[in-house]
Amino acid sequence: MQQPNIVYLHSHDTGRYVEPFGHAVPMPNMQRLAEEGVLFRQTFCAAPTCSPSRASLLTGQWPHSNGMLGLAHRGFALNDYHQHLVHTLRSAGYSSTLIGVQHVAKDATTIGYDQVLETRGAAEHVVPRAISFLDDAPSTPFFVSIGFSETHRVFHPAGPAEDARYTLPPAALPDTPDMRQDMADYKASARILDQGIGAVLDALDRNGLAENTLVINTTDHGLAFPSMKCSLTDRGIGVLLIMRGPAGFSGGRVIDAMISHIDIFPTICEILGIDAPAWLQGRSIMPLLREEAAEINDEIFAEVTYHAAYDPQRAVRTQRWKYIRRFDGRERHVLPNVDDSPSKEVWLAHGWQERAMPQEQLYDLVFDPHEMANLATDPTYAETLAKMRGRLDGWMRRTDDPLLRGPVPLPPGGVANDVDALSPNSPMFPLGD
Repeated sequence: MQQPNIVYLHSHDTGRYVEPFGHAVPMPNMQRLAEEGVLFRQTFCAAPTCSPSRASLLTGQWPHSNGMLGLAHRGFALNDYHQHLVHTLRSAGYSSTLIGVQHVAKDATTIGYDQVLETRGAAEHVVPRAISFLDDAPSTPFFVSIGFSETHRVFHPAGPAEDARYTLPPAALPDTPDMRQDMADYKASARILDQGIGAVLDALDRNGLAENTLVINTTDHGLAFPSMKCSLTDRGIGVLLIMRGPAGFSGGRVIDAMISHIDIFPTICEILGIDAPAWLQGRSIMPLLREEAAEINDEIFAEVTYHAAYDPQRAVRTQRWKYIRRFDGRERHVLPNVDDSPSKEVWLAHGWQERAMPQEQLYDLVFDPHEMANLATDPTYAETLAKMRGRLDGWMRRTDDPLLRGPVPLPPGGVANDVDALSPNSPMFPLGD
């Protein structure tokens, strides 16, 4: 049998708020994928912001190592687009196709795909292109990136299946009518996303491709709600990951080991039996599939530098502890980095803009899984705090994090919002203007 095809099936701002992860967000097609494949319950993105997250998965490097420290459409880019996965796959005999969202280059042709069929990400545009491609798929191994803009804001309006009266907002957000309606609209977008996933899975089946195709289903980061997207809590960095196909990705298994998005590239290399590029910073997850190891990571890291505005933060997570550090001395939330929404308005109306923001955060993930009780100033946990500080400092030194040298400037031509603005839609400017 020839090398497996690879379908990279990804969404926008979905976190883990989907049916296979236990949430009341009906997604029968994603549920089917989970029951036929392997679900990884503890997967984390490298950055809870769009371009850095996607770039890290596709280069196998942390954002500050691959250069994608902010959003591609605001002036950020990879240091070397030849480190993108498609170039390694081309050397292994794969063709590559882009359909829908990519978000790692301002111009999709910069990346190096063999063909770009669609750059709009709405399901109505993505699904027909994806079906057409799979109905006439090449006979040689292919990699196809199928990217949906769902569940990015603006959400699709809730329909009869998403009744706000019986909807619960995400944990850490208050159960109010506005929050419930906002979540109901999210569920409508998730329904449309799931229909798109179903159309892709059906096309794989119809064309006899499913058996020899590795499907990688994930998202970039958490939901576009306050304290989620662009947050280094698990609400921001926790992401869905379901994989189905050859090499043991079958049987409805669930794996609880900690995995980072940067582990996917080296995993693909091991599956294909090709040399892993020297720049990769992740680890293959195949020892977990073969039950040779219970964990491949005793710690994972995540970062924010820029989103809409400058907001330098770094974090380290173990199975028990989460440590987050800020690097700008700012004592208030950077509100342009939170998408405008009815939920954001609820928090703003109750004084969120004035709430203090700690420079260090330490959470016990066993007793405080929602990361609400900051232990960083509690002397009882001084030893744990010191160890977690040391873990973060060591990683930053090993990876030559630019924050070690002071504030990180925008790239030439890059733009950002004022940190004191309220919205990502406020005026943008070059830093220092």
